[in-house]
Amino acid sequence: MKLVSWNVNGLRAVLRKNFLEYLDSEKPDILCLQEIRAGPDDVEQLWPATYTTYWNTARKKGYAGTAIFTKNRPLTVTTGLGIAKHDQEGRVLTAEFGDFFLVNVYVPNSQRELTRLAYRQRWDGDFRRYLRKLERRKPVVFCGDLNVAHTEIDLANPKANVNNHGFTPQERAGFSALVKAGFLDTFREFEKGGGHYTWWAPFADARSRNIGWRIDYFLISAALRPRLRRAFIRTDVTGSDHCPVGMVID
Repeated sequence: MKLVSWNVNGLRAVLRKNFLEYLDSEKPDILCLQEIRAGPDDVEQLWPATYTTYWNTARKKGYAGTAIFTKNRPLTVTTGLGIAKHDQEGRVLTAEFGDFFLVNVYVPNSQRELTRLAYRQRWDGDFRRYLRKLERRKPVVFCGDLNVAHTEIDLANPKANVNNHGFTPQERAGFSALVKAGFLDTFREFEKGGGHYTWWAPFADARSRNIGWRIDYFLISAALRPRLRRAFIRTDVTGSDHCPVGMVID
């Protein structure tokens, strides 16, 4: 089973670019999208009928939001964390399959002046507890834009970005808490080196120079590790300031 995650930075925009071509070439069994900025009534649904789609849109029109495209119908689909203060922006979409939960997440950005850092810390704790609650029932796969580079090798210029949003000690500690809770960063199960990024600033030729950040992930419960076959980053896929990431499990 191939699972892919992509922050598309606007589904309507990427549909006008290369979304359908990418979907046809990648052929994921499950595709998780973040920052869709649209709902099903806002886009022309041109994707293959083999995919069933599920949506969690933000109350604020044209903002945030998540979607799942899947060839295999889930048993159940739920939106949000069940916490009102977190569930206004369409950031979490959970699909239950026979032997695992899949959680698609678009984690809040702490903002350039760190105006949302305190909220982000509350989010991180509540999201981790949500995952642990699911895990008591069956293993968990979660993916998406986590808006943090975990370690220094996860961004091109770590020294220059200490205490900047996306690389604060608090945000990095939130990711470390997920690892401590037993979740595995699938890409790091196969690749220990640096230079692998999933987001690039849209200026100064950052992408062509590979001056980027790895902030998009797939993490899994340790129980799923024996089934993990590979993890990948599609740096060649354009259309957004992020690129798709994915994994394959038996």
